[in-house]
Amino acid sequence: MSGDNVDDTGASILHIDMDAFFASVELLDHPELRGKPVIIGHTAARGVVTSATYEARKYGVTAAMPVSKAIRLCPHATILTPHFDRYVEYSARVMRIFSETTPLVEKLSIDEAFLDVSGARRLLGSPAQIGRMLRERVRQETDLTCSVGVASTKFVAKLASSLAKPDGLLVVPVDQTLEFLRPLPVRALPGVGGRTEESLRRLALHTVGDVADTPVDVLRKALGVATGTRLHELAWGVDARPVVTSTAEKSIGHEITFQTDIADRERLARVVLRLADQVAARLRHGGLSARTVSIKVRYEDFTTVTRSRTLAEPSSVGRRIYEEALDLLRELGDESRPVRLIGVRVEQLVSGPRQESLWDADEEWRDAERTIDALRDRFGTEAVRPASLLGESPRDNTGRVR
Repeated sequence: MSGDNVDDTGASILHIDMDAFFASVELLDHPELRGKPVIIGHTAARGVVTSATYEARKYGVTAAMPVSKAIRLCPHATILTPHFDRYVEYSARVMRIFSETTPLVEKLSIDEAFLDVSGARRLLGSPAQIGRMLRERVRQETDLTCSVGVASTKFVAKLASSLAKPDGLLVVPVDQTLEFLRPLPVRALPGVGGRTEESLRRLALHTVGDVADTPVDVLRKALGVATGTRLHELAWGVDARPVVTSTAEKSIGHEITFQTDIADRERLARVVLRLADQVAARLRHGGLSARTVSIKVRYEDFTTVTRSRTLAEPSSVGRRIYEEALDLLRELGDESRPVRLIGVRVEQLVSGPRQESLWDADEEWRDAERTIDALRDRFGTEAVRPASLLGESPRDNTGRVR
């Protein structure tokens, strides 16, 4: 379906996914490693794989895998340290190419996006021609490659790009959508994880075609009304979601994985303060406040717990977020239990100025943090920090900060 004579009329949705993006950016500085297994990640005790070349993936190396395990799977791979600032830079360059082609760009992540090119056809040609042009521009202007799926819906376009990898283009004509979908495994349907797949297999449903041929009431009974209805529609190629040019953040959070477990609650409190400060700064930068504060704690045995609390009033004050998060941590007890990971997140975000109450308990902190924001904008994010964090590196004892 990728040839020049394919009828792409009506297939105006493109899904573009950069190929092994982080690894490919690193190889720009190491051209001698192209075509060889390369792993991107920190080699610290608890470092995880950020990305890997396709040559390394053939050995079973995947993102988020411990680097130590990746090395066992592919001992002859080269390990390179990640440089996230460069990934952001190249992502901006790629997204700019997309936005110069059509204003309807929905950025999904740092390395993938949906494009609606229906309005660009008169000037730039058919969707397939636009997809080929974009691949060439990305290659010429960044020396990176991408894969493109072209279809009439977002769901099918994303599937097509995954099958086109690496460095390919796949067009799914409207009248061949069902032919394309039916032989695919049920896991190709969005939202089908291990548990849902097992439920489908108990019904002897193994392919997308099997799901399409099953009465929707049977699916609803087995999976629930919402999931059963959605999977039945997707199996028939029905996906009415438009390309959305901007999406409001639903939550903001930061978490830290420690290189060595921490049981000292005073040290954990300082980490919570740092995380709350980062979260609050992002809220204020986006003109947002949060109604809910939550924490995530993962212990040494990988047991993970989360707790949340709804505030009396939405807040973007770091001190308020910190105090609520610290209370949640204390309520967990387990004072001596070593912690492997801790995170702070805010949810139920609201935009616009906060309505000040007659008595504002956070007024002094709010004014101080606004001043800190101004100083950081001028002198950098590390120019001003809470007193309890002075002399402490933002990455002390951390293998991964997100």
